[in-house]
Amino acid sequence: MRRLSLFTVVVLSAACEAGVAPSGESNGPSSSSSSSAGGGGDGGAQAGGSSTSGGSSSSFNQGGQGTGGEPACTGVSAEATLEALPVDIIWMVDNSNSMDPAIAQVKAGMNNFAALIAASSLDYKVILLSKRGTGPLEICIPQPLAGDASCGNGPLFFQSSVDVLSTQPLEQVLGTLGQTEGYMLGQPRGGEPWAQELRPEATKTIVVVTDDNARLSATQFQTFAGGQNPFNSLTLPPGILDASWGGLFNNFVFSGIYGWGDPNDPTVTCQYPDTTSPPNAGPTYTTLVQLTGGVRAQICDGAPAWANFFDSVAQAVVQSSEVDCVLAIPPPPEGEELDIDKVNVELVSGNDATLIPNVTNQAGCGSGEGWYYDDPVTPANVILCPVSCDHAQDLAGPNQPGKVEVQFGCDTIVQ
Repeated sequence: MRRLSLFTVVVLSAACEAGVAPSGESNGPSSSSSSSAGGGGDGGAQAGGSSTSGGSSSSFNQGGQGTGGEPACTGVSAEATLEALPVDIIWMVDNSNSMDPAIAQVKAGMNNFAALIAASSLDYKVILLSKRGTGPLEICIPQPLAGDASCGNGPLFFQSSVDVLSTQPLEQVLGTLGQTEGYMLGQPRGGEPWAQELRPEATKTIVVVTDDNARLSATQFQTFAGGQNPFNSLTLPPGILDASWGGLFNNFVFSGIYGWGDPNDPTVTCQYPDTTSPPNAGPTYTTLVQLTGGVRAQICDGAPAWANFFDSVAQAVVQSSEVDCVLAIPPPPEGEELDIDKVNVELVSGNDATLIPNVTNQAGCGSGEGWYYDDPVTPANVILCPVSCDHAQDLAGPNQPGKVEVQFGCDTIVQ
């Protein structure tokens, strides 16, 4: 699985055994140009069929003849839109005394933020780590995001009531995630377990709201070995990128609204309109934002900053959403059988097409281009290797015109 925004996949399935170009010739593009045009020559007849894998849908159009004197790999085409994987968005909001204005903005804006994510048709869940309640330094998210009128959890929202301390948000994220000693429900720095709310296949966005810096470094937050908290006698689990989490936070994005004041010097704090400054510029958060490609805003800008910040975080969530690089094989038209030895995969952008080889299985991917079947005997999907998946992201990601073509009917090019 790699980061890949929604993209269109043109899939070509064999319509007949005759007319397959000899192995070694450039038969893939010929098949693509004739079939993806939606029917030439004898084309135009429609055959039913729909893919049920990966949330994609398909419609078939019979392909036409090739050009240049060589018979084409006549086929049918199906256009499938792959569904994005879910997104989990984890907000941690500092509950210290100076955070009253920012907490008010979180309470006022969280539903609008959720609406921005929903408008992208992503399957999202918001997880909030902050003290639950109706006081000025507490958060009660209203409906419709909340499950009821009393700050309750719902299908798209879960709050762990954690009293987030000004310099300890990263420690409390780890501690409550792992429910280690000192961070369990009922303990001063603890809260309700929330790891069970995270979906293994979902991309992860972490958003901090604070006016201070974290004691835990960016490196420790990601790769701490686990054990005693470096700053007290409590216990922390391993950092979020440790292998023990099973890749749950791989490719996470970190964003925040905090006290930074200079785009080039992370030690400079911003200034409020009254010329005072927050306690710290939050250089640890700047490091995490820059490492992960997140977005940030200055807490000193007050209410005017929040609408843009919510919007920027929402856009970053959409941009970082992933799709499995799994291309569903549509059923062949009635009366035809799929020949799994006559399949090719191309990355196409304009007039440029890159044919990627079959590598038999996942182990064959190595560090190069390739694709393989989910099942070599009775496949349902074509799966791109990580390198090819990354290239597909660059080609067919947000605002990119490219596509991935899976061609059926021409001898497979192998590595």
